[in-house]
Amino acid sequence: MAQFYSPNRRVTTRQTVTVTATDLDTFGQGVARHQGKALFVPGMLPGEQAEVTLTEEKRQFAKGKLKRLLTRSEERVAPPCPHYGVCGGCQIQHAATPLQQRSKSAALLRMIARETGVTPEAQPVIAGPEYGYRRRARLGLVWQPKANRLVMGFRQQGSSELVAVSRCPVLVPALEALLVPLHACLSGLAAVRRLGHVELVLAEAGPLVVLRHLDPLKEDDRARLAAFAAHHALTLFLDGGEGQLTKVCGDDPHYQVDGLSLRFSPQDFIQVNDAVNQQMVQQALAWLALTPDDRVLDLFCGMGNFTLPIARRAREVVGVEGVATLVANGQYNAQINSLNNTQFFHANLEDESTWQQWAQQGFDKVLLDPARAGAAGIMSHIAKLSPSRIVYVSCNPTTLARDSNVLLGAGYRLAEVRMLDMFPQTGHLESMALFIKPPATPGK
Repeated sequence: MAQFYSPNRRVTTRQTVTVTATDLDTFGQGVARHQGKALFVPGMLPGEQAEVTLTEEKRQFAKGKLKRLLTRSEERVAPPCPHYGVCGGCQIQHAATPLQQRSKSAALLRMIARETGVTPEAQPVIAGPEYGYRRRARLGLVWQPKANRLVMGFRQQGSSELVAVSRCPVLVPALEALLVPLHACLSGLAAVRRLGHVELVLAEAGPLVVLRHLDPLKEDDRARLAAFAAHHALTLFLDGGEGQLTKVCGDDPHYQVDGLSLRFSPQDFIQVNDAVNQQMVQQALAWLALTPDDRVLDLFCGMGNFTLPIARRAREVVGVEGVATLVANGQYNAQINSLNNTQFFHANLEDESTWQQWAQQGFDKVLLDPARAGAAGIMSHIAKLSPSRIVYVSCNPTTLARDSNVLLGAGYRLAEVRMLDMFPQTGHLESMALFIKPPATPGK
């Protein structure tokens, strides 16, 4: 069969080259130059020279695998996790935290400048602890019949296989301490071969565990799990499928933000880094410059992480969310916190929204916190609402830059950009931006 050349076709090679890294990309890979194009090498740090085996070449870039370091950066550190390099959860534990934050922040500003033509000033990174910050994690469970053992862990790098983990330094200590005893408990269940995954969450009252089981559990297994939960003072939920959770024991979970108590279901999204979330909310409130007369729109509002703190300072807040259960939780959280100036609406913000009730109201300020896909479907409507200030919280700098162009084209000024180090030791880059509408020119 004839094979035709395609410029996008992947070309593999095993050539070894010597290069020097000059930067880290947004995924924590070292960036070098080879034959005039960027070469991405996981494990390299800026300033390091290394022998690299080329693994993939395309027209505009290449990828390589670190073979041997020839020089070492002063910002290279020893990873504390015994599973680092095999587990796919963390990518840059070998880089000192100041380098991680500096590189992510620079990558964010470069992307904004390249895509919008606006070069924002660098601002201090919003950060928390380097380790022990993650208050939520899902671990896979797989029975290995040949080894006659249950594997509990995270996915390997570039693989669907699990890495059995006994430690995870990025987890909050209360959850990391559960890894070994929880594995022992699950390994002793009669249903050990029919388990799906386990979720660990740290709520305000303590840890909670959600166990996904593929078949109904026998009473002996339920009793064993209940005893484990009682011994470790945790809340236990069982997930038998189809989204139905059964609470075996413990308190309904909640967390604190801005002095408010937010109840949540173990299935709900919550920010995994509490320290950064607290600072992020306060920064958003400051950027919105709220007054007691403001009507505020909170898009992709979840269960009220921003909505309810805003409600304490504004005349009225409208939250819009695409997940019905989060809308219900937002309404409940407003009620238990005695905030009567909130409205929550369920709407798919990727669809045309201008006809909906909430979209026809006027707003002084807008906050949005979309998922990685961004908010392309609603940006033009936000611009038409013409709020004086817009705060955009982003977990994807690419879609933030894209959506920013809509606001810039509508006359808004990109006033502030800050990087959020929500996931230290990983390549994830989160950020927030403030857009301000210039005052109208007299006579227009």
